[in-house]
Amino acid sequence: MNCFYCKGTLKNSITTHVVNMKTCIIIIKDTPCTECVQCNATYYDNDVVLQLEKIVKEMKTAITEVAIVNYELLK
Repeated sequence: MNCFYCKGTLKNSITTHVVNMKTCIIIIKDTPCTECVQCNATYYDNDVVLQLEKIVKEMKTAITEVAIVNYELLK
């Protein structure tokens, strides 16, 4: 599979996923992804997307402006 944007090669990687909500910012560290070696575009598989949605839903209820969580610890 090649990058959708630049057709570069993709490799398995880990990234930090940031969600900017109206009331807070959620930072999810060590998120598994596939990343383009040429343009650094990031892609997530379906299981990761579902987990990210679950984490964001849980963190939205926390009373904080910034939440920093580790992906692996909340699986």
